[in-house]
Formats: sequence, structure tokens, C-alpha cells
Amino acid sequence: MSADVLSSRFFKVAGVTAALALVVTACGGGDLGKSNYPRTTVAAANADTTPSGPITDPAVASEALRLVQPCQFVDKTALASLGTVTDEPSPSSVAFDQCRNGVKDPGGKEIRFTVKVGGAVSFATSNNMAGSIGGLPLVVVKGTDTSSCDVSALTSRELKLGVTFTVMYNGGDACRAGQTALDGALKKLHESPAKYSAPTGSLLTADPCTMLDTSAIDAAGVKSATRLTTTLHSCVWGLSPTATVTLAPNLAPAEGDGFVKVDLGGGLTAYQKASTTSADCRVQWKHREWQGKQVEVAQVQFTDVGGSSGKDAACGKAVGLAKNLAQKLPKA
Repeated sequence: MSADVLSSRFFKVAGVTAALALVVTACGGGDLGKSNYPRTTVAAANADTTPSGPITDPAVASEALRLVQPCQFVDKTALASLGTVTDEPSPSSVAFDQCRNGVKDPGGKEIRFTVKVGGAVSFATSNNMAGSIGGLPLVVVKGTDTSSCDVSALTSRELKLGVTFTVMYNGGDACRAGQTALDGALKKLHESPAKYSAPTGSLLTADPCTMLDTSAIDAAGVKSATRLTTTLHSCVWGLSPTATVTLAPNLAPAEGDGFVKVDLGGGLTAYQKASTTSADCRVQWKHREWQGKQVEVAQVQFTDVGGSSGKDAACGKAVGLAKNLAQKLPKA
């Protein structure tokens, strides 16, 4: 699930999603009479109606979605048709694009929602295509525990990105609840979605997959031709070794907890942390102010687990990549 269990001092990116040994089935229509939320849910989708061809909807283009505030899709207004929302949405402390909240259905059962705007849709295969929602391909993956479901609207076929609701609903139909929430989110996206303010130089507007020079990636021994957009704010190159760029909110990097200062040149101080067990090193630094106590943080991670790079060499390569990234980021 997408609960925010990451450290507030540093973050990791799930780079290339491993091939999971999960047996997944598309969520069927289900009997609404057995559901505990009102019958305002959208109709069950028909897999035969899944749209084909390129996705050209400007409302869900990557450039538009990068600025969208995710918490508007899980607030009291957005989830009102599913039950009673008692809390304010909880944004992720380490991602621009995630938020979560909960609902008590009329029967008292809890429904937990996590929304991710523009994240990788790992199971966007023909087996999980479940029709159309908001004019976009609908992808439904029901968890093996029967109480969880991932419901996505595919926004890019090429990148396999989408707007995804991950739902936990013990005793209820998680897939139908997710489809209802997703339908409402897409309607809002096509009307007047709330967006972040993005001052000049903000990382919010940056495409992370264009932030490293091919020459710098190749110099680190990473195959630059192999690239995966994991979110609209993170990108991974290579399979092993890999280089990962992450642009995200966080507390300002500082020394301690394994982080040490490193000079990136031009007066820019960053902080690196090496794994004690493998060739894995990350380098991160403050780019600009964000909100409250948080700042915008840029991070580069070099990983060569099981490869030929030693632990010391990993940080050298991460620093080299970080120096290149620092030169390419938006300037205020």
C-alpha cells in the first residue's frame, strides 16, 4: 500500500518495479446490494469498451498533472458519496503527487484511500483492462486478500502512467469504491482542478527524465538507453547498475544518520549517504523553499547491487551524476 512510511530525513524511490509474483484478477461488476456505500457509484465497466490508440487528452498530459494537488481527490467533498469523511486529507511528506484519507461507510466499515497522480501503472496489461472511465483506459487490479484494489485511469500508454486509487475496504467492494473515487477525480481534472503554485525555478515543473545528460549517465556505467518514468517527479535509467533522479518535498538535508557533506561545486553543498552493505549511494540537496518546514529536494541515487561497482565507487558515481543534475535543474 502507499501509506507514507518513508523516513522524513531521506527517501528512496522504487525504481524499476520488480516482476511481482502476484496472481491478479480484474475486478468484476459485483453486487451493489452487498456494498455498504450508497448507490451513487459509477456503473461497472465493460472490458470490451477499453479505448485504443494514443491518449491525447490535454487535461491528463504529464505537464498538466505535475502541478495537480492530489489531496483534492480525497477530501470531504470528493468522498462524500462513499460515506462519512471525518479527517482532513493527509498529503505525503516525501512526494508531491500522493495523498490519503479515510471514510466510514453507512455500515460503519472503514474505507482507506491513497491517490497517486501520474504514477506508474505496473499492471497495465490486457488482462487488467476493464473498460473506460472518463474517456481513458480503466485498469483494475484486485488484491489477493480481496479487501484491497488498485484502480487506475491510464494517462499515458507510452510511459504507462496514470491516476491511481489504492483502496483498502474490509468487508466491502474495494474496486467499486476505487472506481467511484476515480470517476470523481477525473471529472474534477476536466473542470478546474486545484494546482500547486509553482514559482520560477520550482522542481514541480521539471521533467526528471530530461534532467541528466546522456554522457553523464553513460560515464557512470549506466545504460542511458534504458529509461523508466516511475512518477512524474522521478526517473530511472538502467537495470543494473541504475541511476535514479527524484524531485520531491522533504526536510532540508543535513549531516547525520549516515549523511555527510559533499561539495558539488559552484557553492552548492549536498549530502551523501552510502549503503554499508552494497554499492548503493544517494546524494541530495535543498533546491529551494517549499511549504512549512519542508523544502524542495533533488536527489540522485546510484545502485549496482550484485554488480562490479564497489561501495566507495558508488558514491563517486552518484556525485558525478549529482553535479550534472545540479547544472540542469530549473533556476529561480
